Amino acid sequence: MQSTAKTPDEYIAGLPEDRQIAISEIRKVINDNLPAGFKECVMYGHIGWVVPKETYPPGYHCDPNLPLGFMSLASQKNHIALYAMCLYGVEEQLDWFKAAWPKHSKKKLNMGKSCIRFSKLEDVPLDLIAELAARVTPQQWVEIYEKARGVAA
Repeated sequence: MQSTAKTPDEYIAGLPEDRQIAISEIRKVINDNLPAGFKECVMYGHIGWVVPKETYPPGYHCDPNLPLGFMSLASQKNHIALYAMCLYGVEEQLDWFKAAWPKHSKKKLNMGKSCIRFSKLEDVPLDLIAELAARVTPQQWVEIYEKARGVAA
C-alpha cells in the first residue's frame, strides 16, 4: 500500500501499531549501519535511502528528477518488504546474502529480485540487515549502478 507521507516519521505514524514497531526497528538498524553519504527520505510511498542528487546529479535513469535509490522499506498488505537494490543483478552481493541467510535466520528466505519479505519482526534477522546496509558505500553503489547500465568508463 502506498502512503502519502512526506517524512519517514509520518510514514511510520500511519501504520498499525505492530507494523510501527517492526518498521521502526528495521529502520533503526539500517540508519545505524549505512555508510555516510546516503540520505533517508520517503520515495515511491515508503521509506527509502538514496544517493542524493548533490552527490550523484544524474539521479535515477528512469526519472532523472529522483535521486538514485539504494534501499527502501515498506509495509505491504501481507508482509514487510525490504528492497535492497544492491542485491538485484549484483551476483557477488546476492551470493553473499543467500549464503549468510541460514546463519542468521531459521526461516526460509522469501525473496524476489531485490525484495526481501518478512511476516513479522521476529522473522527479521536484524544483524544480517545491519551487515547488508553496511556493505556498500554511496560511491560504490554509483559505480555498480553505472556499470550495470553500461555507463561506467
